[in-house]
Amino acid sequence: MLSVAADVTAALAKTGRQELPQVTPIDSLVPVHAPRPDSSVQTNLQETNPWEAQAARFDFAARKLQLDEGLWKVLRYPSRELIVHFPVGMDDGSIQVFTGYRVQHSFARGPAKGGIRYAPDVSLDEVRALASWMTWKCAVVNIPFGGAKGGVICDPRRLSQGELERITRRYTAELIEFLGPEKDVPAPDAGTDEQTMAWIMDTYSMHLRQTVTSVVTGKPVGLGGSRGRREATGHGIAVVCDEALRHLGMPVAGCRVVVQGFGNVGSNAARVLAARGYTVIGIAEYDGGLYNPQGIDIPALLAHRKSAGTINGFAGATAAEPHELLTRPCEILIPAATENVITSHNVERLQCRILCEGANGPTTPAADEVLAAKGVFIIPDILANAGGVTASYFEWVQDRMGLFWPEDEVNQRLDAIMSQSFRDVIAYAANHSVQNRIAAYMLAIDRVAATTRQRGFYA
Repeated sequence: MLSVAADVTAALAKTGRQELPQVTPIDSLVPVHAPRPDSSVQTNLQETNPWEAQAARFDFAARKLQLDEGLWKVLRYPSRELIVHFPVGMDDGSIQVFTGYRVQHSFARGPAKGGIRYAPDVSLDEVRALASWMTWKCAVVNIPFGGAKGGVICDPRRLSQGELERITRRYTAELIEFLGPEKDVPAPDAGTDEQTMAWIMDTYSMHLRQTVTSVVTGKPVGLGGSRGRREATGHGIAVVCDEALRHLGMPVAGCRVVVQGFGNVGSNAARVLAARGYTVIGIAEYDGGLYNPQGIDIPALLAHRKSAGTINGFAGATAAEPHELLTRPCEILIPAATENVITSHNVERLQCRILCEGANGPTTPAADEVLAAKGVFIIPDILANAGGVTASYFEWVQDRMGLFWPEDEVNQRLDAIMSQSFRDVIAYAANHSVQNRIAAYMLAIDRVAATTRQRGFYA
């Protein structure tokens, strides 16, 4: 299915954009002989580069759409990439210099929208890919945002609350002219939370000398946050899982689920799915895993994690190796943590019927080839985890009109958008005879391209 990507890249080579990030065709990201499960060879770094994976999939979808060359170039690359280096006074009296990124991929359909992550391995390629995914994600669910993403290279677990606040405020100040309710609206991501957003909102508001709640989403409810926003990504995952079972004619009763990652997304997805009658048999975390073929009591596990600070030691399940849990037999596998979890190294051993991508970019192009051959039904990331940005859109709207909805209204609106978006992607896949992931890209690119054509090009 992906073999024509080389033709796509050849067409792009004619554009002369050599100064921009170059991308390997999908063919090159798919090993001719994928390593067997017992291989000791590390996964190809090229295979796991998130920018390579996103752009190669974009190329393939653009080719299927027969997108004209000029528009192809416009949509393929970010509008703006910002790198900032800023000093911060640490608790021990020293001065450290931190590096931060903000990539604004598209403004075609509205202000840029995307999270900010704090992690020691944040890179420009990662942020660039995540910003691009945000553009396509917003277009898939048809909300009026473009895509952006940000990050600071740091380890939030090793920083005090005061140090995190000073990093956040200084990072915000460095980007202040590029942020705003009509420009770029950040949100939480890995390593950041509601408190981080409160600091960003306050810093921005102090610079403007007025309170501007709509500059960020994912804030505390008392500062203009939306009810249901924290749980929205996990809630949206449950909605598309319901839709997938209906589409495939599978019952909820007896539907076994394995969740990789038990942070905000994974824990809420597990909680909502369990409440709807799914059997969550496995939870894989960075520091351990749990397995119970009869089903894990998710509310009890959440209570245990709150008191113990870890899922380890939970009495209602047996300990299991996290990576091995991904390959256990199940109906639905939900990778809900980081990129590149499913690669050419482990994809052959997956035994799920449905792969619902709660994380961004958890599956490499190499693994996609194998999953297609195995007949695994994929709910791609730019659809599956779009509940978060959809609820962020609701928060932005509520802030701007000064009228806030009860949580049940937020969830009703979220359910309607996620269900319709699932049906849109499935219809696109059937009409164009492509897999769900490429269908989601095609739908998103088509929508952004249509807006771009209507607006024209300012020169």
